[in-house]
Amino acid sequence: MSEPLTLATDVLVIGGGLAGAWAAVAAARAGADVVLVDKGHCGTSGVTATAGPGHWWVPPERREAAVADRLQRSLGLGDPNWMGRILDLTWTSLPGLRDHYAFSTDDRGEVQHRALRGPEYMRAMRAYAVATGARILDHHPALQLLRHGDGSIAGASGLALRGERPWTIRAGAVVLATGGTAFASRLLGSATNTGDGLLMGVEAGADLSGMEFTNYYTPSLAGTNMARSMAYSFARWFDADDRELDIPNGPDVTPHLARALLNGPLFCRLDRVPADIQAVMPEVQPNFVLPFQRLGIETYGERFEVTLHAEGTVRGIGGLRVTDQTCQTQVPGLFAAGDAASRELVTGAISGGGAVNSSWALSSGQWAGAAAARRARSTGARETDLAVATGQAGLKPRREARTFDAAGAVQAVREELNAYDKNIFRRGDVLAASLERLDRIWRELADHGRAEGRAGLRLREAAALVAAGRWSKAAALARRESRGMHRREDAPNLDPRLASRQRAQGLDRIFTRFEPALAPKAWRAEVA
Repeated sequence: MSEPLTLATDVLVIGGGLAGAWAAVAAARAGADVVLVDKGHCGTSGVTATAGPGHWWVPPERREAAVADRLQRSLGLGDPNWMGRILDLTWTSLPGLRDHYAFSTDDRGEVQHRALRGPEYMRAMRAYAVATGARILDHHPALQLLRHGDGSIAGASGLALRGERPWTIRAGAVVLATGGTAFASRLLGSATNTGDGLLMGVEAGADLSGMEFTNYYTPSLAGTNMARSMAYSFARWFDADDRELDIPNGPDVTPHLARALLNGPLFCRLDRVPADIQAVMPEVQPNFVLPFQRLGIETYGERFEVTLHAEGTVRGIGGLRVTDQTCQTQVPGLFAAGDAASRELVTGAISGGGAVNSSWALSSGQWAGAAAARRARSTGARETDLAVATGQAGLKPRREARTFDAAGAVQAVREELNAYDKNIFRRGDVLAASLERLDRIWRELADHGRAEGRAGLRLREAAALVAAGRWSKAAALARRESRGMHRREDAPNLDPRLASRQRAQGLDRIFTRFEPALAPKAWRAEVA
C-alpha cells in the first residue's frame, strides 16, 4: 500500500455531484481553501450527469402561488419559507453559470435556464468549481469522518483508488454531499450512491429525517436502467394480451403499475407524447431515447415492455436532518447538502421530481458551502488537535474479523428495499420481517466485517446500504398511516396526529420519534 496522503484545508466537500460542486463553488467564493473528494470523477459521476435536470425556476410574481401549491401537496410536512428560499436562490444562481454552460434559447431567442443537459451541466460545474479555486481529488472515496474531543468535525479519511493509497484530510468544516441511495437497484447514475454519507453522518452523531419516504419508483423500458419519466406522463398501458388497462397517469400512477406488474408483464405505448415534447427530448433528457434506438424500438410508436425502477432517496426524500438554514446537522461543523440531506422541508411527503430536487441541490449546496467557509474561518482546521476516527461497521469489527459476504448483503438490500410487495405496498408484519433480516446482517457485519483497499470500500458500501435500509424500514414501521409515497396497506388513511416529521438515529439499535405537529405557516414572495 502506498504512503498515506495527508492534507489540511478549510472546507472539505465529500461528493462531486450537483450539490457537492455547488458547495465547493460557494465555499471557495467565500474565501475558503476547499478540497472536494469524489468517489468517482467529479463531472461524470452521480445521477445528474446522466439526466436532463429541470429546476424549480419560477419568476418572482408567480412564486407565492408556486409555494402555496407545493405546500398543499406536501401533506403537512413542508415549510413555505424553505421553499421560497430555494426559489430565490435558483433564480439568481443559474445565470451565473453562463461562462461555463451554453444555455439554449427558445423560438423568441430568450435564454432558457430551467432545463439543462445533465452531462454538460456537470462538466460546467466542475469547471466552475475549479475556476473559483477548489481542488478536486477524483477517485478518492471517503470512508469515515474524524471528530474532535468536543464532538465537532475534524475532517475525514478515505482511500485513493489509484495505488490504494490511504488519505486523511483535516478540515475546519465538512460538507456531506454524497448523494442519495437507490438501494442497489442499478438505477442509471447511482453506482456511486450507496448511502455512504448517511452512515458516516450518523456514526459522527447526526440523525436523519424522512427515511420512510424512500420508496419512489420510475417506469422504464424493461431490461434497461434508463429511468427518465417525463414521456411516461402521456403513456398508455397494456397487459400481455394487448388489452389497454385503465391506469390514470399522474403522481399516483406507481401503485397501479406495480399491481399490474405483480399480475404479469406490463407494456406501454408512448404514441400520445406531443410532437413538441418529442422534438425537445434529445435536449432536455438526452439519454432517454438511446436504449430504444439500441434495441431497434420506435420510441413513440411501438409497444414495449416496462418495469419499475426503485429510486430510493434519489427521488425520494429521506436523508440527514438539517438543524438550521445553513444546512448544518446536529454535529458542529458538519453540513449536509443535496440528496444526502432530507428534503422534507421543500417537498413534504412527495417526491420533488427533477425540478425541486435540482433546485434543492443547487441551494443546499451553496448554503452549506458558504456556512462551512464561515465556520472554518472562525475555527481553523485545528490540525494539531487530537482527532478520533468515527467509522465502525466494516472498519473496526467488534469481535474477531472473519470473511463477510458483502455481495450477499447488497443482494439482501435489493430484495427488501426494491420489491413492490415489500416496499410499495407496505404492511407492518412485512416491514418487521424485512427489518429483522437486515438487523441480522448488520450484526454480523459490525461484529466481523473487516477488509482493506478496494475490498474495504466495497464492505463499507455494503454497510451503508444495510444501514440505510434499516433506517427506512424502521421509519416506515413507526409511521402507521399512509402519507404521500409512504403507503401502508394496513393503515390506508392519513392520521392527523402524524402530520409531523420523523427522526431516526442509531446504529446497533434504531430509534425513531416524531417531532411536534407542525403549525401552519405562510410565506409571501417579494416581487421585484
